[in-house]
Amino acid sequence: MLISLVCYPQPFKFAQVTDTHVGGSTGAEDLRRTVRDLNQQRDIDFVILSGDVTEFGSDEELALAKQILDSLSLPLYVLPGNHDSNWSESGANSFRKVFGDETFFFRHKGYLFMGTTSGPNMRMSPGQIPRENLVWMDSVFKANPDKESPLVFINHYPLDSSLNNWYEAIDRLKQRNVQLAMCGHGHNNSVYDWEGIPGVMGRSNLRAKDSVGGYNIVAIENGKATYTVRRPLWKTEKSWTQVPLKNHRFDQADISYKRPDFSINDQHARRVQEVWRFQDDADLGAGMASYRDLILTGNTAGQVFALDVNTGEKVWTYQTGGKVYATPAVWKNTVIVGSSDGTIYGLNAGNGQLQWQIKIDKAVLGSAVIEKGIAFVGGSDGTFRAIDVKRGKIKWTFDQLQGYVSGKPTLYKDKVIFGDWGNGFYALSKKTGKLQWSWDNGHKNRMLSAAACYPVATNNRIFIVAPDRYMTCLDAMTGEVIWREKKETIRVRESMGLSEDGRYVYVKTMDGNLLGISTTADSMDIAWRSALQLPYELTPSAIATNGKQIFVPSHSGLISGIDVKNGEVLWQYKCSNAMINPIFVLRSNHVIISTMDGMMMKLYLNKE
Repeated sequence: MLISLVCYPQPFKFAQVTDTHVGGSTGAEDLRRTVRDLNQQRDIDFVILSGDVTEFGSDEELALAKQILDSLSLPLYVLPGNHDSNWSESGANSFRKVFGDETFFFRHKGYLFMGTTSGPNMRMSPGQIPRENLVWMDSVFKANPDKESPLVFINHYPLDSSLNNWYEAIDRLKQRNVQLAMCGHGHNNSVYDWEGIPGVMGRSNLRAKDSVGGYNIVAIENGKATYTVRRPLWKTEKSWTQVPLKNHRFDQADISYKRPDFSINDQHARRVQEVWRFQDDADLGAGMASYRDLILTGNTAGQVFALDVNTGEKVWTYQTGGKVYATPAVWKNTVIVGSSDGTIYGLNAGNGQLQWQIKIDKAVLGSAVIEKGIAFVGGSDGTFRAIDVKRGKIKWTFDQLQGYVSGKPTLYKDKVIFGDWGNGFYALSKKTGKLQWSWDNGHKNRMLSAAACYPVATNNRIFIVAPDRYMTCLDAMTGEVIWREKKETIRVRESMGLSEDGRYVYVKTMDGNLLGISTTADSMDIAWRSALQLPYELTPSAIATNGKQIFVPSHSGLISGIDVKNGEVLWQYKCSNAMINPIFVLRSNHVIISTMDGMMMKLYLNKE
């Protein structure tokens, strides 16, 4: 008689702590309690902290979290979540400095553990595993060719459509013996099936409405992963789920799963055509500028680079020391761009060579606007600067910001106007930098700041949209509120733009509508409507126009061309499945698009 013996790897236990939100009301205290509890455990081999370590991603919060975690006596593997990256004053650069990396890969008692970061990074959109993390996964798998070793994958988000590129991660994982995927984000214990991959979401470490928070202890033994909640310094509860661990032989399966649909491109092929496409190895989180026959932008690998506008071929690259989220600006032959390495760079726009640099104390995430050789740009150090582009010297500073700047200022008459992530909104003198007026939206929550939208200025008025879903009209000279309205049927957020004739402020709602708000009315008057109907929409990227068409970005890689006269949808083109960055209108019949997953393309608009 033949007896089949199954050999399992050596059993072990580890802890999953997630969504600690240090900087929130009880985040630090709850994490301290958990660390004390973990230090008393005698049978746990290591700890995985799967994201949202902090509430706002600030340097102060990251330093506090690190200080608390430094007292942990167990090995720690930590990943950032959306709260660590979406509102990060360092452009998600400090996380790497504080914790050493934003990914991990290690072997433990026969298992492989792989963890990737997830955004959205510095822009509101669905989650995303950064392009450079996918490239990293490829390199790790290439360096570890053994496909039979069991793999456990960890990301802050679930491996589903809450990540805009879930399928790119899954397709890679299924080339290996992936047996379990873990996440946080949802703050509760849940079991999933992600295209056949067993998935488990862990509860938040926060106490919420309880007196004590909690984390999960995961026991790997006899081909099973058993999950048990530990209430720190109190009790261990009964196991709440058990996941079989086995080789699913995904590489041999022929089941097909839903993937993004690009068929809309064929439907509108007569109106819009792709001229060229460029795929970067890092995320793109900035807009673009042009210089002669070059298109300039920056990426999260810290590179500022130029593509040939006719071919899409890379012409030059300049490497900074941090991630780049600032949109470049050009004056004569100099391109100005900030980096999260705490530097404002002046580069030769033709060849990328360094002309000058200005060092500051923190990251520079704000995009510059240039007028008459003076660049205006905000930083994360509480300071806004005017810089003489030719000399590379600071002309004036304003150092009374309430939060960091990540947006692009608007120049209007004698003022430079912008918001920060401390609910501050400012009008400074272009000439001296002195405060002309400031406005506060009244919120205490920093996440509701009017900091991501590009303010619209016309008719002596300033228009703002923000995550609090209010649209606000201010007097450009005094900063006084002319009107401020919030309508449940018109859920504005951060995406807006101005019509070429100045009659309308175009706003994109969270419900996927495009509206034109009167720039002269005494209330939020909808003076124009488009037939556009997108799904639920989040991207803060500005709305652009060439005077004949309105170009509307989306968080799912879809750009829409709208007739300015009647609001008809003339065409749509799906570039990728990731958020579209600010659109660059090249000429009346060409636009350049970039998406957060590292894709750039040039589109030709047929006049037909």
